[in-house]
Amino acid sequence: MKHLTQFTAAAAMALTLGAQAAQAEGKVVVYHWFEYMPAELLEKFTEETGIEVVMDTFDSNEALLASLKAGAIGTYDVAVPGDYMVKIMAGEGMLDTIAEGELANKGNIQEEWADPSFDPGRQHSIPYQWGSTSFMVNRDVYQGDINTTDILFNPPAELSGKINMLDSQGEVIAMASLHMGIPQCSTDREQLKALNAMLQEAKQHWASFNSDTAKEVLVSGDAAVGQIYDGFGAKARQEGANVEYAFPKEGYVVWMDNVVLLKDAPNRDNALKFMDFLLEPENIAAVTNYARYSSGVVGTKEFLDPELSTQPESNPPAEAGKGAFIEVCDEETQKVYDQIWTNLKK
Repeated sequence: MKHLTQFTAAAAMALTLGAQAAQAEGKVVVYHWFEYMPAELLEKFTEETGIEVVMDTFDSNEALLASLKAGAIGTYDVAVPGDYMVKIMAGEGMLDTIAEGELANKGNIQEEWADPSFDPGRQHSIPYQWGSTSFMVNRDVYQGDINTTDILFNPPAELSGKINMLDSQGEVIAMASLHMGIPQCSTDREQLKALNAMLQEAKQHWASFNSDTAKEVLVSGDAAVGQIYDGFGAKARQEGANVEYAFPKEGYVVWMDNVVLLKDAPNRDNALKFMDFLLEPENIAAVTNYARYSSGVVGTKEFLDPELSTQPESNPPAEAGKGAFIEVCDEETQKVYDQIWTNLKK
């Protein structure tokens, strides 16, 4: 897998030419999160269809959007954005419409995910995996209460300087808004100034911004606290780290990743076959077993690892705060949040 976050015009042209060649050779070109799909499943798809899967990876929804804006539309067939990014990409005209009847397995989508607010009627997407974003704490380092966002934004002394945050504007700022008890798309100048000031203060306690190695720094002990996706967190615990996933009383982020059909997909028919393949219960269950999240497809239970139903990262306690999806702000408001993020990353 190749890690891409930005394209030059030349690179975009080279990839476009490569994608045109792929069309003739029977391929599907996928833009996907890192460490999120088992290689065996891609091999199974190729065995069943004769279609080769070419995959590039990204590490945040914002990196995906930046790449596509920089010239990658027409290069990829499908991508795997999060819920709020589906809405943004649709608004930017980046997505193709899936006509009625083009997906034979569309009826396998669970009812609660069949008509989401970010893609009404599933015109552009299918569900992939869903879960939460919170943080984990090394219990060898800290034994106190971890179910509060203070751990990230106003940490006790023993955790200060040992915190890794995701390099993801959406997740960091949504969690910060929950911490402060303000709306995600606030237009109140005083709230926004306070949010910016709080993040600048909190940054002094953070060691790093990293999504790629969010799991590894917890397993190695390089970080005592790490903002992380729940499935990645489960893997960290399984790999031997003495870490616990937090469900803060202030709330945490809930997300759904989706497979979208991109505008000007060079291998559109193959893309639809790939999406249909991922709507088959046995196939999407293989992703769930590998990634440790949940799918939005019916009929997967018989194919799932039994321990998934009891893993602590997927089962919030009764006293946990509410899960919140990342919201899409209007353009003017988003500019303010983009500036807060730029200030934070300086």
